[in-house]
Amino acid sequence: MTAMADEVAPSTTNIHERVVAATLTCVARHGLHKTTIDDVAREAGCSRATLYRHIGGKAELVGLVVRTEADRIAEQVRAAADLEDSLEDAVVAMLAIAGKELDEHDALRFVADFEPERLLPHLTFAGGDRFLARVSAAFAPALERFVPGHPDRAAEWVARVGLTLWLCPNGPVSLSDLNLLRDYVRDFVVPGLVAISDTPTLAVTSRR
Repeated sequence: MTAMADEVAPSTTNIHERVVAATLTCVARHGLHKTTIDDVAREAGCSRATLYRHIGGKAELVGLVVRTEADRIAEQVRAAADLEDSLEDAVVAMLAIAGKELDEHDALRFVADFEPERLLPHLTFAGGDRFLARVSAAFAPALERFVPGHPDRAAEWVARVGLTLWLCPNGPVSLSDLNLLRDYVRDFVVPGLVAISDTPTLAVTSRR
């Protein structure tokens, strides 16, 4: 029998959680290019064989981490919107929490700062279209009650705005400045959402 505890009876869920956390730690420390399967296995406290058996190679590992983190952030964004009673407040909350999650994501920040060539293909051209489609599908449920006719189109508009503001920190407004963000949403985002809606009225009044 092996001395490693995870080899006794590891559950797939437990291994996935440990491996995702370990990968994020390694990428934040070394970057995506330099992070190896061995690095992740050591950080997760499991064997290389266990990682391959439950996850696969590095490509499968990265895919798992991206999906897991995307789902986690999307859930946070939807939860923030669910607490609000107006379209304006919901969009501000969505953009603010998304910006906070992305800015505080050490692994993503490392890749964005030092390995942009690994990130940009997923955010531009065909890769960007696929990314926006996934984000729109994840955000749409949060906007359906405000834009019942076209929540998918509304979610894509919010996703495009959020991505642009995050990628351009010196742009028109910071996602972390709630006062300026609210003004920006009221002046430039909500009108676009109203325009694509097929409903006669929307709850767009802020509670401020």
